[in-house]
Amino acid sequence: MPSYKAPLRDMRFVLHEYLDLPGEAAKLGLTDATADLIDAVLEEGAKLAEEVLQPINLPGDRQGCRLENGVVTTPDGFKEAYKTYTEGGWGGLASDPAYGGQGLPRTLATAFGEMSSAANMAFSMYPGLSHGAYAAISLHGTDEQKRLVLPKLVQGVWTGTMNLTEPHCGTDLGLIKTRAEPQSDGTYAITGTKIFISAGEHDLAPNIVHLVLARIKGSPEGVKGISLFMVPKFLIKPDGALGARNGVSCGSIEHKMGIHANSTCVLNYDGAIGTLVGEADKGLRAMFTMMNEARLGVAMQGLAQAEIAYQNAAAYARDRRQGRALTGPKEKDKPADAIIHHPDVRRMLMNARAFAEGGRALLYWTALRADQLAASKDAAAREMAEDLMGILTPVLKAYLTDMGFQSTVACQQIYGGHGYIAENGMEQFVRDARIAMIYEGANGVQALDLVGRKLAANGGRALLATFAQIDKLLKDTAGNASLKPWTDGLAGARKDLEEATQWLMANGMSNPDNAAAVSNDYLYLMALTMLAATWTGLVATAQAKLAKGADDALFYENKIKTGRYFLTNILPATGLHVARLKAGSEPLLAVPAESF
Repeated sequence: MPSYKAPLRDMRFVLHEYLDLPGEAAKLGLTDATADLIDAVLEEGAKLAEEVLQPINLPGDRQGCRLENGVVTTPDGFKEAYKTYTEGGWGGLASDPAYGGQGLPRTLATAFGEMSSAANMAFSMYPGLSHGAYAAISLHGTDEQKRLVLPKLVQGVWTGTMNLTEPHCGTDLGLIKTRAEPQSDGTYAITGTKIFISAGEHDLAPNIVHLVLARIKGSPEGVKGISLFMVPKFLIKPDGALGARNGVSCGSIEHKMGIHANSTCVLNYDGAIGTLVGEADKGLRAMFTMMNEARLGVAMQGLAQAEIAYQNAAAYARDRRQGRALTGPKEKDKPADAIIHHPDVRRMLMNARAFAEGGRALLYWTALRADQLAASKDAAAREMAEDLMGILTPVLKAYLTDMGFQSTVACQQIYGGHGYIAENGMEQFVRDARIAMIYEGANGVQALDLVGRKLAANGGRALLATFAQIDKLLKDTAGNASLKPWTDGLAGARKDLEEATQWLMANGMSNPDNAAAVSNDYLYLMALTMLAATWTGLVATAQAKLAKGADDALFYENKIKTGRYFLTNILPATGLHVARLKAGSEPLLAVPAESF
């Protein structure tokens, strides 16, 4: 059976020592987020993840969700776990206290989200979708919508969803056919079918608030004519009580490769009553608030599955005996050595470890920009935070989920044939991780978004802000001789990224196929460069702690060694991405379409 132990020591290192979250939170007026409180939240969150959510992960995957007579039943133990989750206030960690939230930093909520997603990805998606609905309504909803819905979402009394995809369209939302008919009382009658709706119907909460993209009669075709509507499962009375069942029903639940314990539904809207969220024909703007929130959450899922897969593979490698080390027996009193001594096993473990530790720090760093955007009183600081978040969201969503899946596959490989057996849990991690590369915008779309929209937005301001962050780090660490291998590596990656950017400017605008063909390599190049900056900061922090005589020296020594592995074995891939990028679209498109 698989197990999970929240990586609290590494989380504390990132939050307290690398990011100084208590100090940063105090600057933003989030004075409740003291070091002691952060540690208490982490410890209690770990208990929930380890003792409540993880034990029902494998059984929930086997049992899955069931649909009978329009009612979806979640696996055994999920209702009880959700009750524990909501009673603990976990859904409102970073929500506005005006709606019952705790007003803590999103960065801290991200750390808890990693734990819950690692322990049980399918379960964590139920409240996860509610967070996105909360974000969209809080920014774009009417005062009445906020009053009626936000406290219930924060408390977890109700849950939320996002409804974009239809049977004939996914990424191309301009093709949406779901229609909204204006009613005399200011509401709209929503009719259409939505598919792939995560947590679209379930038995965890009495009401589900669906956010639905639809086209108002007479609106323009394409994306310019799309509006966003709030359509509850049960109508909501003015006093907040539940009224009649609305005209939305679950037609079926999808039988998926993974995340079996989360109900992915086909939802049919038959004149369901909805209210407009935001302005008419500007629904994408409001929905993208939710989607960007979700994309960072999906990036976290990639990281989380890599972490739990790594933990179990490392434990297995220390225990499983097979053959002898090539340099001679390591455990002479045993009939064979543990496979942890074999270099190829170490390679797979170190790849996963370096990814998880670096990815965690970069994700939390980005979450801190979200806190700055929300709470800083400095307009320039908010602008920079928004720029950095905007450009890094597609990078993190794509790279962390790609590498998260690769890490789970590698960790499964360490088990050999036992990794293919369901009871060991590794094949579930592989299946669950795979969806993260697809939903909330497939990773190829993220790369197109990066090179097609984010780089050029506001005259390239976000890209300039990214380079400025790297240059500041290089300047601040210039006199640290012990850090020179990492700063040299970062400077080299920065040079590669700049060279690739110049190539795109010279060749992408004149031939859009060039930009599209190399977008994935460019995204990976940016991810590796930001991870190089992250590892430079992590190693510098660890070195400083060792210089002061830290008690747990082994932790910091291992952090530096893992950082060295990233530097020597992972970062050199920037050269590969530059070389492929400069080849442009011609080799990719040389074989005619009809030859495939």
